[in-house]
Amino acid sequence: MASKDFTVAIVGGGMCGLVCAYTLKKAGIAVEVFEAAPEFGEVGAGVGLGPNAVRALDRLGVLSAVLTRSEHSSPVLRPFLFVSGYDAQEAIYDQYSVGDDDRGLPIHRAAFLDAIIGISDMKIAHLNKRCVAIQHTHALATASNLSSTLFFSDGTSHRAHLVIGADGIKSTVRKYVVDPLADDAEHNTNSKNKTNLAFSGSLAYRGLLPNSTVVAAGVKIDLTVQPVCFCGIDRHIITFPIQAGRIINVVAFSSITRGDSAAGSLDELPHPWVQPVAKQELAETFQTRGWGADSDAIKLLNCMERPSRWSIHTVDPPLSSYVDPERGIALIGDAAHGMLPHLGAGVGQGFEDVVVLTELLSHPETNLSNLEHVLGAYDSARRSRGNTVLEASARMGRITERYGKSGYSNEEMRTQLAGIWGPVWHHDLSEDVNKAVEMLREKRVFKEAESS
Repeated sequence: MASKDFTVAIVGGGMCGLVCAYTLKKAGIAVEVFEAAPEFGEVGAGVGLGPNAVRALDRLGVLSAVLTRSEHSSPVLRPFLFVSGYDAQEAIYDQYSVGDDDRGLPIHRAAFLDAIIGISDMKIAHLNKRCVAIQHTHALATASNLSSTLFFSDGTSHRAHLVIGADGIKSTVRKYVVDPLADDAEHNTNSKNKTNLAFSGSLAYRGLLPNSTVVAAGVKIDLTVQPVCFCGIDRHIITFPIQAGRIINVVAFSSITRGDSAAGSLDELPHPWVQPVAKQELAETFQTRGWGADSDAIKLLNCMERPSRWSIHTVDPPLSSYVDPERGIALIGDAAHGMLPHLGAGVGQGFEDVVVLTELLSHPETNLSNLEHVLGAYDSARRSRGNTVLEASARMGRITERYGKSGYSNEEMRTQLAGIWGPVWHHDLSEDVNKAVEMLREKRVFKEAESS
């Protein structure tokens, strides 16, 4: 029997969506998750989970399951090494000052999903369910007006009191938070719905390389030890080892616009955002910015036989709300704050969202009659944090692409980079939850805490 008098529908079965579904189901809340794809799988390859993400997963009760699918029996220290992308391969900054509690976890996205699926009741999960519209209804309303109907591309529909948008950067659900009239038929006919989705001005070339291939190509830096960032003007390359160092995950960024705005963003690009490209495009793209043919960076790029080019998009401007409490809609993860990947913080922010939202929804005093207020408290507790990290991630990208040749010197780079991960990694999630609960008590939605 469900522990609450409201039902939840999660749109999106990625990393955040499945963890959210698992946590709500475990709390006894009636939840269904709808995934557009024919099978559960994450776009991309390896992902680095920062210390805050690891702590969030532990709090959600899934870390041990995730560890069993990773290459490590426990979280590991992974300080970044920053080096010149030009000929000298000069070391710029070694993030040696990380503390013992700054332990993250590298894992393949598919392995992460396998871990969550392995501990979940998958009867609540539905594939081939692409959400195309949401309409506010009253059919399920009792003590509240909250109720929405989800419509899917296969002609089916589903009703729930609360809709959680976990459908990523291209979120369909987001427009119903951004645009108050998004479910009005006449409005949809006569206006273009805005979703705050923008092209960042950056392209990313991705590939997975056997380390044996990298070594054979003459790359001198050992890429199996720690993540490495090759820096330059308008260009940078991130590498990190996966599969116990046997495979090197490579992401090479090329910015076609620059500026001091949060993302330097442009209008959303037409699809497809991901395209295969010729191998020659990579080296040429970087060598036009002075990266020498004998540099480790160019040798590395020459190893990528079948690269793909990704158009990197972001939520810009940042959302002014992560919820529409009157219609019972909340956003988590990239749907709320899709950010540039330069701090490796996006999925961690999503897990933080899941912690706060699920703890509020499962709170003993939460019910259908006060759900609108609970959503407002979630937004108040999470939006500032998520948007701050979104903007910091964009800043990190600007730093790594302003090195050398009229850009930052080594000393200036060290000044810019020192401590940049601290605010991301050392956030107190309990403060977010306590802030939200205290807000609900101040508004007398929840009872005052009994004094000891």
